[in-house]
Amino acid sequence: MEKIKTETVSGNIPEKKFSTGALSATVWQNEGKSKEGRDISYRTVTFQRRYKDPNGEWKTANSLRVNDLPKACLVLGKAYEYIIVRDLNAA
Repeated sequence: MEKIKTETVSGNIPEKKFSTGALSATVWQNEGKSKEGRDISYRTVTFQRRYKDPNGEWKTANSLRVNDLPKACLVLGKAYEYIIVRDLNAA
């Protein structure tokens, strides 16, 4: 079983990061205005795969290999769970 790392970040953004191996899903706290002009808060999730290029420099990609798919599901599922549980607890 692949180990999942979680990281809580204090401050505005990012709010939480879930990673396993080279894949990560990051939850971001955002502020905006509703259509009615009210201040609102909402979360978004970014996803990335990190790798080293032939020169040894870290790069990011938005493409996945077939073996990355289960890990991607895992970290994205954890991000989804985090957001839903926070929203349920806030209600």
